[in-house]
Amino acid sequence: MNFRHEIKHEINFSDLLTIRHRLYAVAFPDAHAIKGKYYVRSLYFDNPTDKALREKTNGVPVREKFRMRYYNGDLSMIRLEKKTKANRLSSKKSAPLTAQQAQRIADGDLVWMLDSEYPLIQDLYSKMQTQGIAPKTIVDYTREPFVYPSGNVRVTLDYSLRSGFQRTDFLNPDCVTVPISDAIILEVKWDGFLPDIIRDAVALADRCEGAFSKYAACRIYG
Repeated sequence: MNFRHEIKHEINFSDLLTIRHRLYAVAFPDAHAIKGKYYVRSLYFDNPTDKALREKTNGVPVREKFRMRYYNGDLSMIRLEKKTKANRLSSKKSAPLTAQQAQRIADGDLVWMLDSEYPLIQDLYSKMQTQGIAPKTIVDYTREPFVYPSGNVRVTLDYSLRSGFQRTDFLNPDCVTVPISDAIILEVKWDGFLPDIIRDAVALADRCEGAFSKYAACRIYG
């Protein structure tokens, strides 16, 4: 499992404008972005006792969570992802899903997962059976992504966070989600080193590293 460094900061709109301007000068917009941004929709999983939520809010140093995700409404590129955190390091595994497979998982139709060619799908099946994890809530937001080759750096600016509360029909384009936070989240991820040019671009006075969780924010009301 390959771990990457990851830090998060909750910033304000003025910070967003400043960092965006700097990043356009030194980094590159993600090639998959449309006019510099894309729309992210995720369906997060948790167990009946909200294990993933509690581990996040309690600051458990080593934890994992599952989600299904797609971008810009494109149902041909759905991914199942498992994110593992170990203090300030993170790792992500992913596997492709068809829209039909994603819907079957959301509906609790799971037996087919045993025969999947992807170990991650089998892993999710095992934990749905043994830990009772299941789709929990939809999380929507807008992302502005930037990349920098040296250090394999990825910087994202996330905002317009919306929650589907306990709805799980995340393939439905008409599914209603509700704004739940005006937070703007700066995330910086890198491999072995963070180049000074990027460190300077994202530097802000009087900003401390935070632990903002979009999933936890969307679970405030259920």
